[in-house]
Amino acid sequence: MITLHHCHDTRSMRVLWLLNELDLTYTLSVYPFDATLRSPAYLTLNPVGRVPTIEIDGETIWESGAILEFLCERFPERGLGRLPGDIDRPDYLIWLHFAETVSHHVGALIQQHMVLDDTVRSPTLMKIEAARLAKCYGAIEARLSTPLENRDYLLTSGFSAADIACGQAVYMARHFLPLDAFPETAAWYDRLTERPGFVAALPPEDVQRIFTQAYYPVPD
Repeated sequence: MITLHHCHDTRSMRVLWLLNELDLTYTLSVYPFDATLRSPAYLTLNPVGRVPTIEIDGETIWESGAILEFLCERFPERGLGRLPGDIDRPDYLIWLHFAETVSHHVGALIQQHMVLDDTVRSPTLMKIEAARLAKCYGAIEARLSTPLENRDYLLTSGFSAADIACGQAVYMARHFLPLDAFPETAAWYDRLTERPGFVAALPPEDVQRIFTQAYYPVPD
């Protein structure tokens, strides 16, 4: 039995997407993105009161990158991880965890656009964080532009959990910086978001979401 503790439009979406790609049976426990995550009951599962948390085989695991690694190693026959000894293992680890770099800047922009009020919101900081996202996009663009066979994905050997991690981070980042200036990244993102596993991980239309608009421009 697998249970994923999940909030829509958060990093836990990458775990949900991976579960779909692995074709695993799971139960989804959905929380509002509020103080519910800091309830005593939830803190017994995740001591920092965040998502994702996953319960599997009697274990409770939190931190999205750790969960992705664990699941790929627990189900190696699905081929979404790159195990020790695989030639793509170093690049796999780099890009799997690069998602957290992207998400760090997204988190700062969520705070600025949606959490803070006008009296403390900083357009300067918003511009800085958007510029940092552009550098992240640039790193992905350079990787995908490398003239190697089968570079439709981040790894030469094809689709992996690294694409899931980074793709979900870009899903969030696009609310603050479009992909217009990064054509290879945009094409890669389109390939990812056509996958049934991604589509099944999207929030239903009738639920409360973090992102209530497609794009959040920097205020004048």
